[in-house]
Amino acid sequence: MLDGVTSALTTAPLTLGKHEVWPPVVLAPMAGITNVAFRKLCREQGGGVYVCEMITTRALVEQIPKTLKMIAFGPDEEFRSLQLYGVDPDVTARAVRMVAEEGWADHIDLNFGCPVPKVTRRGGGSALPWRRKLFGRIVKQAVEAAAPAGIPLTIKMRKGIDEDHLTYVEAGLIAQEAGVAAVALHARTAEQRYSGTADWDAIATLKQALDVPVLGNGDIWEASDAIRMVEHTGVDGVVVGRGCLGRPWLFKDLQAAFEGRVSQELPTLGEVAAIMSRHAHLLVQALGDERHGCADFRKHIAWYLKGFPVGGDLRRALAMVKSLAELDGLLAQLEHDAPFPRESLGQPRGRINAPGKVSLPYGWLESRDDDTVPEGAEMENSGG
Repeated sequence: MLDGVTSALTTAPLTLGKHEVWPPVVLAPMAGITNVAFRKLCREQGGGVYVCEMITTRALVEQIPKTLKMIAFGPDEEFRSLQLYGVDPDVTARAVRMVAEEGWADHIDLNFGCPVPKVTRRGGGSALPWRRKLFGRIVKQAVEAAAPAGIPLTIKMRKGIDEDHLTYVEAGLIAQEAGVAAVALHARTAEQRYSGTADWDAIATLKQALDVPVLGNGDIWEASDAIRMVEHTGVDGVVVGRGCLGRPWLFKDLQAAFEGRVSQELPTLGEVAAIMSRHAHLLVQALGDERHGCADFRKHIAWYLKGFPVGGDLRRALAMVKSLAELDGLLAQLEHDAPFPRESLGQPRGRINAPGKVSLPYGWLESRDDDTVPEGAEMENSGG
């Protein structure tokens, strides 16, 4: 928490190609979360880069209707950021070229950090940098495809598969040589998934190894964590994921922290209820269907209400809400004067799971220089 301490940082804006971003904060793409509604809600709080859900290159190339809808940005999104996932260099390049030619985005990020088994067992996500030649081909071809349109291309990765198979420094150097605009590191291995503590020392090591901007990701639960990360590692910016779940106002805190102002939003339950209602209304508007929008909002309810004194019956009713009128009626029953639960500050949010053996294609670890695309590697379903 900031607790009255002002920051003495001299952090400059984050430079991505011809774009300057202030504050140097990035909303991490999260499946089922960072849609157009949530991005708008967060942008209203503070500046930064707000990335859409992960889009698979195969689905984009084949123009799957659901995927094309997912890459729709709001008319007020001035800096449109798109994350792509792919394993085939040629398919990835085709997808990037489509984005460039159609003018669909202003920035493209490539996903090399996903630890989900259905991704890694195909050789994708956090498994891919181990095959350094394949990784290098993907990044190089993607950068070349984006260059004619002046679209900066970045990558996001993890430390490696596990502590015995670390790749982050070598992968960062390969990506830098290929011409990426920046590199983001989630300082956990794929084996860790979302467990344990992020290794900020690894972020510092990567920052020292690269000349391009480096972004740090992992265990930023409060704005003060972002400041500590920058001070500890020297990174050029931070990537925020689970810390903003049920707390879009975190971006207001981050803006204030990077500008050296003391500010930490501690909304009352009534103020949280107002944000919940706005979030649900934005989802309904974005999805074009009230029932669907309300159903999609349900997963956010526990995050918003974490630590607040809300009875079990009311929580259950909110978790089954089917209309905006029903939602607003239930929110009106909350104890609006209840203060924000300070004990929940600095605590992990969202996915918290145990480490697990990483699923990999057969023989994946045997050769680092095999650049063969694994059979069946490409996925058609976007969003993770």
